[in-house]
Amino acid sequence: MATDSPAGELPSRGKRADAQRNRQTVLAAAAEVFVTSGVDAPIRQIAAQAGVGMATIYRHFPTRADLVTAVYRHQIEACAEAGPKLLASAGSALDALRQWIDLFVDFLVTKHGLADALQSDSDRFAALHAYFLDRLLPVCAQLLDAAVEAGDIRPGTHPYELMRGIGNLCIGRDNDPRYDPRRLIALLLQGLQRPQTP
Repeated sequence: MATDSPAGELPSRGKRADAQRNRQTVLAAAAEVFVTSGVDAPIRQIAAQAGVGMATIYRHFPTRADLVTAVYRHQIEACAEAGPKLLASAGSALDALRQWIDLFVDFLVTKHGLADALQSDSDRFAALHAYFLDRLLPVCAQLLDAAVEAGDIRPGTHPYELMRGIGNLCIGRDNDPRYDPRRLIALLLQGLQRPQTP
């Protein structure tokens, strides 16, 4: 089939690139809105944050569950990819672990309300939870191992225990404005550190 121009495929590739950019913009905007307003935030609020029309959101994510699931996966990937980058750029393995835990806490806040949003589709939630563990446990393990090897923290902390503990500390954040999970998480990390020898 002939095309009118030698670069007949370029508009199609350009369209795909634009669509991918729009999708990423929507996911980033939705993640921000979910942090402040929860997963039940109006779609128009997400569209305004992303600078796109509501039709663009519905084209990529026909249902709210599709959008919430995509944000969840997007945040998992961002958190997973951050671990090795932080290890390479942070001043110490402990700093990398702290910064990653901060991102992880942001992710847990974003995830707030996910279970309710996906309540009607428990298989989807179970698959997301498995994906979450598959992607993030190895990253947490890598950061913990590096901090142990550097002598920053004591050995013996399992990544699942640490992630579960942090998750449990984040529960109830929305119900009590006096409660700041980050303060307790900082104390938890302090407890993992090796005592400094004089």
